[in-house]
Amino acid sequence: MKRLPIAKAVFKDLIEGDFCYVDKTQYIKQLNDSGEKYWFFARPRRFGKSLFLDTIRAAFAGEKKLFKGLYLEDNWDWDIIYPVIKISFGSSDAKTPEETNNILHEKINTVAKNYDIKLENISISGKFEELIALLCKKAKQSVVVLIDEYDKPMLDNITEKNVKEIRKELAGFYSVLKDAEKYLKFVFITGVSKFSKTSIFSKLNNLQDISLRKKYSDICGYTQTDLETVFKEYLHNVDLKTLKEWYDGYNFLGKNLYNPYDILLFLDEKKYKPYWFQTGTPTFLLELIKEKKYYVPELENITLPDSEMQEFDLDYIDLSVLLYQAGYLTIKKELQLGFRTFYEVKIPNKEVRFGIMDYLTRMLYTTEFHTNDRVKLYQKIYYAITDNKPEDLKLAFHTFFASIPVDWYRKNNINKFEGFYASMFYAFFAAQGFDIIPEDFTNKGRIDMTITTKTGIFIFEFKMKTNPKNALQQIKDKKYHEKYLNQNKEIYLIGIEFDEEQKNISKFESEKYH
Repeated sequence: MKRLPIAKAVFKDLIEGDFCYVDKTQYIKQLNDSGEKYWFFARPRRFGKSLFLDTIRAAFAGEKKLFKGLYLEDNWDWDIIYPVIKISFGSSDAKTPEETNNILHEKINTVAKNYDIKLENISISGKFEELIALLCKKAKQSVVVLIDEYDKPMLDNITEKNVKEIRKELAGFYSVLKDAEKYLKFVFITGVSKFSKTSIFSKLNNLQDISLRKKYSDICGYTQTDLETVFKEYLHNVDLKTLKEWYDGYNFLGKNLYNPYDILLFLDEKKYKPYWFQTGTPTFLLELIKEKKYYVPELENITLPDSEMQEFDLDYIDLSVLLYQAGYLTIKKELQLGFRTFYEVKIPNKEVRFGIMDYLTRMLYTTEFHTNDRVKLYQKIYYAITDNKPEDLKLAFHTFFASIPVDWYRKNNINKFEGFYASMFYAFFAAQGFDIIPEDFTNKGRIDMTITTKTGIFIFEFKMKTNPKNALQQIKDKKYHEKYLNQNKEIYLIGIEFDEEQKNISKFESEKYH
């Protein structure tokens, strides 16, 4: 029984250690045979980019013995060995432009030392260009350049003032690749985001971005077939339907994909947990949700233009685009409207939905609101829904809103927005795994939020106190309940009003439909 390759990103270690391996080597030949030289590929973190990049390295370095039984073994010219410059920013932790520059020098110096090359240049761009030229001359062969997580220094500092200076530092480094074209055989760059105004994209006008090309969509991630064949021995007594609901659902215009990190840890522990989400808490994303007064249920109903999906601008941070590129949203449907392409995006699966919503609710508590109190609050909300007792929600949510620190409301006026309060209701319910329909359309209008359980339907309408319309009465007047009359479940109508001065619920009315 082969071992699970948890946290394995070195191809040699994976093969020689007798680990399970999903063969992606056909894509290496496909890329090499295309005749193109420069490639860019974006995927969320921990999605298998580093392993694929190291597999490319092993192929061009002529390590044929590692490919025994794989597609590339009989489909590659092993007589030619190329010098490879492989640089990864995965472990880098630069906080300033100076630290970024130092890291670049360190990485170039390491590659030069490995090939026994002495560099004369002082500047990082000059040193990089010199390394490529001397390596080509020494090996008498074109050079392969592989850069992993090229954007990590920028993503790590995306909310900092110096991020543009860091971008400038990296831009000078990457710009070398254009002028060094005559020395290069193959260039492959990976990252999470495609930042605009970075020389790698502005100068490399022949850079092939394959992030959303259907024929390359499965380069990283596991398909259903991959799961059921390569990991067949680990699937004994595993409910595949539940596994799919939790970890499947990523889509990049091809087949649905599982995040490899989630699958490997689940198969090891056999427990449903947010493994991927917990590896890197997206604090800056959630701070942006707060800062931009983002209506959280909107995460289930977003449409983005192709032009924005492909690039990310530091001068204008679009939260929806960033959430997509980071892996918290994925493609649901491609839309062609005239000459323009749009994408409907969604939360990919239960793990991501739970992770975002649970973290968002936890972020709001005061330090005095202890874990035990929070757990009790979760339980009250959960049982209010599962036991069909919506009236119990009033005290639970009143307690929650009372616990939000006043600092949250300073320098902004989110307490005046219905969307903020509605978002918190949505986040709590989503974090507990309930089936929620935000902005639930009917033939009479739009329900703010609907929750469906095995025994009940809960229809919510939210209003601010300043709104003259009564929330519960609107549900009745619009006859929102009629949409669910054929489900043979108890239907509850819930109208909630918020007071911007008290920063809490001012009126809570619930009524069972008879």
